[in-house]
Amino acid sequence: MQRLPIAIWGATGYVGTELVHLLEEHPGAHICALANSRDLEQATADPTRSWQDFPGLSEPLKRSQDAAVLFLATPAEVSLRLLSTLTPSAKQRVIDLSGAFRLRDAKQYAHVYGFMHTAPELLLGAVYGLPELFPAAMQGAHLVANPGCYATCAALAAAPLIRRSLIEPELIIDAASGSSGAGKQSAVEMSFSEVFGDYRAYKVLRHQHTPEIAQTLAALAHAPVRVTFTPHLLPVARGILVTLYGKLSSGVGAGDVFSAFAEHYAQAPFVEIVDSPEQVTLTRVVNSNRCSVGIAICEEGLDAGRVVVVAAIDNLQKGAAGQAVQNFNLMTGWPETTGLRGFKKGVR
Repeated sequence: MQRLPIAIWGATGYVGTELVHLLEEHPGAHICALANSRDLEQATADPTRSWQDFPGLSEPLKRSQDAAVLFLATPAEVSLRLLSTLTPSAKQRVIDLSGAFRLRDAKQYAHVYGFMHTAPELLLGAVYGLPELFPAAMQGAHLVANPGCYATCAALAAAPLIRRSLIEPELIIDAASGSSGAGKQSAVEMSFSEVFGDYRAYKVLRHQHTPEIAQTLAALAHAPVRVTFTPHLLPVARGILVTLYGKLSSGVGAGDVFSAFAEHYAQAPFVEIVDSPEQVTLTRVVNSNRCSVGIAICEEGLDAGRVVVVAAIDNLQKGAAGQAVQNFNLMTGWPETTGLRGFKKGVR
């Protein structure tokens, strides 16, 4: 198979840098254009300024016209403005790593992301790129919305339970992320210097991934799913650990749950089911595209009927750049695991 020309816009952020490293080693990709993150953000922030005002952008944007696949590693509002003003050719495919096209309802963006969605026609055609849940959608997609890091880990922890109605449709999810999840230009309180030696919740009852998680689980359940999600900052550079709490549906036992997870992820190359939640650690997943999942169930006693699922991913790999490459593979016909680490032996 030929190496496809690839453009990466936002190549200097944490996610963009990770994406460059992965695609440089990919046998099916040739990077033909890289656009600086800061220049893109400045160019889209002021509509009165021309692209020619930013010399570092003119050549990358010109070269991007020849790209078969365009990756956007930019903030949500920047991604939206870029695709609205610089419409890709009909032959180009786009993988957007921001939240600009994740939510189906354009009206939600003002509340969730703080801006009005100005391209509902693009939103209508976007495909949500979580390969373990919606793999067939990738093959014909022209615009893929790469899922959020928290949303990826939470959805993978919940999907087998929700899809088979094994739990009540009301979940509590706690999650903790390394400081790189906030991005290179985040607020001071999100920096590693401030996080180190501390542990705290943030954006309580207002995190932008909450409606994304609820939307994904509702698509699997074919009914609304209520989600209470609380993110926390870990004093580490990268990695996410999610703890999900659910109530088993009437008549559901431990065997039903374990069978559901085993069957659901039997052919998922990057999802491993471990023997217990205590075995799920960040060190199992960091610097790989792996998602590690452990399940515990209380069938009798004080908390009878409770199921707890613990899952972990690398926020920059399976939570962002690695998953984007996984989607690229599915879109272009390469084996799903090409260019990625952490897949199960015998499942590629």
